[in-house]
Amino acid sequence: MRLMIIGHLDGHISQAGKIAIGRGAKVIHCEDTDQAIGALLNGKGADLVMMDVKQKIGQFIERLEQERIHIPIVACGIDADARAAVKAIQQGAKEYVPLPPDPELIAAVIEAVTEENSTMIADDPAMKKVVELANKIAPSEATVLITGESGTGKEVMSRHIHAKSKRKDGPFIAVNCAAIPENLLESELFGHEKGAFTGASARRIGKFEESHKGTLLLDEVSEMHPLLQAKFLRAIQEKEITRVGSNEPVKVDVRILATSNRNLEQSVQKGEFREDLYFRLNVVNIPLPSLRERPSDIARLSQFFADKYAEANGVPKKKVSAEALKKLQSCEWRGNIRELENTMHRAILISAEDEIEADAIFIQSGALTSGQPAAASASSPDPAGVSGAGKEEPATPSEKPAVQNPGAVENMIGRTIADVERDMILNTLDHCLGNRTHAANILGISIRTLRNKLNQYKDDGAKIPSSESN
Repeated sequence: MRLMIIGHLDGHISQAGKIAIGRGAKVIHCEDTDQAIGALLNGKGADLVMMDVKQKIGQFIERLEQERIHIPIVACGIDADARAAVKAIQQGAKEYVPLPPDPELIAAVIEAVTEENSTMIADDPAMKKVVELANKIAPSEATVLITGESGTGKEVMSRHIHAKSKRKDGPFIAVNCAAIPENLLESELFGHEKGAFTGASARRIGKFEESHKGTLLLDEVSEMHPLLQAKFLRAIQEKEITRVGSNEPVKVDVRILATSNRNLEQSVQKGEFREDLYFRLNVVNIPLPSLRERPSDIARLSQFFADKYAEANGVPKKKVSAEALKKLQSCEWRGNIRELENTMHRAILISAEDEIEADAIFIQSGALTSGQPAAASASSPDPAGVSGAGKEEPATPSEKPAVQNPGAVENMIGRTIADVERDMILNTLDHCLGNRTHAANILGISIRTLRNKLNQYKDDGAKIPSSESN
């Protein structure tokens, strides 16, 4: 755990840092947000930021988003100032901690962040085998390729491997190759020097250097541009990188983990992914089963997410009722664990009973297994109108289903294809609570295509649904 503390608060916040050090955290202290941004850009990474509530929290979070740095923020203030706490939460802070600090409260905050990032639920036999394999190879230095459908928990597995490795006390840095524009990914990975390109107003340390002596996760590595793949391969083989705008090589000691929801062998055959890089990454392959292949885990996962979002939203925790669980277990879960998480987030917010009732479980139309009664799926709305788009095998022309709602088709008459496509994409993204990877999976398009479409809609003035995790 790496903790960054911003501000002073009469020494109380430094006292919180000492408590955190006693709990095993590595702490860095910054005078203000400008110094904090500078430290982060120069490789002083953090897993959690605790900052004086009087600091400009909103501006700091905006700057983090601009620099593509994702860190949870906890605001701290002397005494229990309700107005300051509410303002801090509204500006984007995850939590408010009153000072002087309570050792147990500081420990709970640190534990919560750690648990949220690495909780592994694996009771089902199919998942137990995978975890056993992960535990065997975790202490090694082998490069690992984690594969599986979107939403199966590949990043959670990556963090689990890091926590079980010899590098567990080092940093764990994750880079989502699908979420970062192609022209910025090189700088994100290797860093850049001041003036290297337009907008490079200061030197920035890349993720390779930031993860020195630790683990670097390349999430959705299949989305990396082929030209960058060559430079990435060289960095792995030579154990050194060169910042953009520099000729000086920098030695790095990093263990590489990578994930993909695509069949990389097929990508190699199509010329979309380098064969030598594929073999370099695929030293050990850990294939994650889909949620429908590990049904025994649905009960625990459902309760875990219900408790998580009850706490996050300040509502009472509730047990998942037997009827609700039966409904959950009847679902196909094309979106896997991520779809289940979103479903339970909605359920805990709208539940009106002492236990989470079946009526609070809204499942996408058509997502129930064929053995379930039609009435069960009819009660679950499909706001995106694309319930069949996430199928792995598209239907042939003779297999296309009949139109179930002719009126919906009639309402499209007179509209352009571009308008219909825009509404379908935005509605699907809204249904997925802003999760772009999940939305792209449902729509059957690449994350890159989705990102380009959203940028176009944003330029046209459309409101883009944002992820609640950001």
